[in-house]
Amino acid sequence: MQTNRVKFTNQQGQQLKGLLELPINQHPHNFVLFAHCFTCTKNLLAVKNIARGLTANGFGVLRFDFTGLGESEGEFADTNFSGNVEDVIAAANFLDATYKAPSLLVGHSLGGAAVLQAAAKLDFVTAVATIGAPSHPEHVKHLFKSNLEEIKRNGKAVVNLSGRDFTITRQFVKDLEQNAAKENIQDLRKALLVLHSPQDTIVGIQNAEEIYTAAHHPKSFISLDGADHLLSDKEDATYVGNVIANWATRYVTIKAETPLKSKQEVIASLDSDASFTTQMKVGDHLMVADEPVSFGGQNFGPSPYELVSAGLSACTAMTVQMYAKRKNWPLENIEVHTTYNKQHAVDCEHCEEPTAKIDTFHRFIKFTGNLDQKQIARMLEIADKCPVHKTLHSQTQVITEFLD
Repeated sequence: MQTNRVKFTNQQGQQLKGLLELPINQHPHNFVLFAHCFTCTKNLLAVKNIARGLTANGFGVLRFDFTGLGESEGEFADTNFSGNVEDVIAAANFLDATYKAPSLLVGHSLGGAAVLQAAAKLDFVTAVATIGAPSHPEHVKHLFKSNLEEIKRNGKAVVNLSGRDFTITRQFVKDLEQNAAKENIQDLRKALLVLHSPQDTIVGIQNAEEIYTAAHHPKSFISLDGADHLLSDKEDATYVGNVIANWATRYVTIKAETPLKSKQEVIASLDSDASFTTQMKVGDHLMVADEPVSFGGQNFGPSPYELVSAGLSACTAMTVQMYAKRKNWPLENIEVHTTYNKQHAVDCEHCEEPTAKIDTFHRFIKFTGNLDQKQIARMLEIADKCPVHKTLHSQTQVITEFLD
């Protein structure tokens, strides 16, 4: 997963900061905007793990801090739920202007209530997923119910939430009360996935029922049985990311890849706009080859010479292990580390000339097992006899023909 720091401005001119996470082996086919839970930040462990599940399935994910939280500007005491909705819209418009508009919104807890409202105002969003979301924003009042009288009397109160102090104002409470949730959900008209744990003690499971009942089809519900509200178990959060990613593929547009077909063992296909990112079919296996970013590539896959080195390493390991088994030698494991470069030939007569350099594969072999020195020496000899090694040392020919 590749992570980039980003920043954008909300409607009040405050700078909000986020992290844009991208798949490691491809350009994102779609972008996701993630809204975190009440008083949380983009760095909540559950948010990170959900994002990893999404990026592993080809999505790009923007997770950001709401106004007054984490690294974003502003004072939390001056914010409210309506401001959170505006922040979601600002983040979505930032993605639209800078990368690609998000087709999927994901919200956790109160962030789920925020994306339900924001999605109705964003035409490019086609799907929404909520995780442990309240059916009405006002639900979060129970977190500071013991301070409500003080808030009403003094206009504000310092409330301790999860070990941190936050100033909750009268206007914050009033804004929660005035935001109608049911009507917004009924007007959503976008694909909806509701995820909720029956054991959620912060936002009860009845909230999921109310959201699901109010929404129009297509809608789905996934029970996160055994999970807590914050998805503190890594397995729960990763599961959520994978489930959302697979569910969303029915409702977002993913460009279909033309299947690679060939009568030959290997085919490589490169579009003119793909830089060096080359789609490959190697036997029955699909893979990607690329060049490093420093060379103008995207680093989505191994380079051609890395693939050759990989072939030499794999063939060496297979050949030596097969020989050891035949001899009943206790070779528990073999590691073959290979690098490629061009070096001057040993004892060359014109080493100062660039053409005097030859292709060089430097191979390091590690054996694990109760082996004596004679066995080790013999297996190093066998390593030089692996088929790929012999091919690299022998005279070869490449016959090129035009394929119509």
